Amino acid sequence: MKILVTYRIPIESFAALGDEHDYVLPEKEYFTDHELIRVIGDYDALIPIFTRPLGRELIDAGKRLKVISNFGVGYNNIDIAYARSKGIAVCNTPRSVCFPTAEMAMGLMLSAARRIAECDRRVRVEKESMWGTMKNLGFTLEGRTLGIIGMGNIGKTVAEMAAAFRMEVIYHNRRSVVEKYERVDLETLLRRSDFVSIHTPLTGETHHMLGERELAWLKPTAFLINTARGAIIQEAALVESLVQKRIAGAALDVFEYEPHITEQLYHLDNVVLTPHNATGTIDTRIATGREAVANILNFYAGHPTNVVN
Repeated sequence: MKILVTYRIPIESFAALGDEHDYVLPEKEYFTDHELIRVIGDYDALIPIFTRPLGRELIDAGKRLKVISNFGVGYNNIDIAYARSKGIAVCNTPRSVCFPTAEMAMGLMLSAARRIAECDRRVRVEKESMWGTMKNLGFTLEGRTLGIIGMGNIGKTVAEMAAAFRMEVIYHNRRSVVEKYERVDLETLLRRSDFVSIHTPLTGETHHMLGERELAWLKPTAFLINTARGAIIQEAALVESLVQKRIAGAALDVFEYEPHITEQLYHLDNVVLTPHNATGTIDTRIATGREAVANILNFYAGHPTNVVN
């Protein structure tokens, strides 16, 4: 079996392959689309990266492809319906990214509520003048309501972590029910929550799920946390809400047109910005690579795992 890897992920990811299978990594950071088009036809399996699109032209060029194992839990970078029409299975890596993404969501929540990133920036400039018992006041998490949009593996893990901060958890899910927590419709969640954390995949249904109307349902003291996909929120509407201080703040790891970020966000103190880094630990990168490789081995062994199409 020959596996083509589009991005230079950690070499430790491939330990399970042994000597009987071949894999190829790019010499630089990643293969360009032009480079992929030239070589992809010789490979049985593909490991693409979640940040780079994999469209129909590349899928068509993969004449021998039987499985695409995406490096990441999100798979909106791949035309999965078209892959299915070509008889190609598409897999993702939900287990390896679950805890670190939930961890990042809680970190962003704390940073926004307690103004950690803001105070770090300001104290370097304002120095002693910033100090004061009634200055720089934020919000505690204890006793607040956390609304989780998308109660899958990551959402459940965030809910478990929130319990340690003595938060009340409600959630909105399109399908499955989690008996431990109160399930509500989207409007109720947005109106009741002090913190909203997004953990749903980006699909046709969830694109701009939170637009001007939905953001208007939030309390003026609410914080919005997004570690899922940027386009779930209509970024222009969110910027307007933050500029006008219709909500208390936001903490964003993902953006609608990343790596481009709406310029106004750079200048707002009531928003925390990170560069799509929720899974950004070396341990997670290795674990994600291993899960992507395991998907391919399991597929060819006749018991596919994590197939999304």
